[in-house]
Amino acid sequence: MAYDKELADRIRDALSGETPVREVRMFGGVTFMVNDKATATADTHGRLMVRCDPDRVEELLDREGAAWPDMRGRKMSRGWIVVDAYGTESDEAFDSWIEEALTYNRKGRSGSAG
Repeated sequence: MAYDKELADRIRDALSGETPVREVRMFGGVTFMVNDKATATADTHGRLMVRCDPDRVEELLDREGAAWPDMRGRKMSRGWIVVDAYGTESDEAFDSWIEEALTYNRKGRSGSAG
């Protein structure tokens, strides 16, 4: 199954001002790497997955469409959120998720990749 190309285009546009950005196939979709760290993913179910501050996960899970992602039936580690399509329909909601991911990315610039 292919990833959501429309969502990937939205992510690509949102990250157009960032450098460096590269796209990598992972998590069953296309993941956008900023500064060599996974930042946002367009998955095969039309969902946005973002890397976020692990200390903010509980707060972020209260947002519309947000859930803790799982891979092959196992929950992913803290610091990842998956957002159903209805949680990113508005530009405002989508942009806030991208900003959440970029804020965390910038915070750990000297840290490990991914």
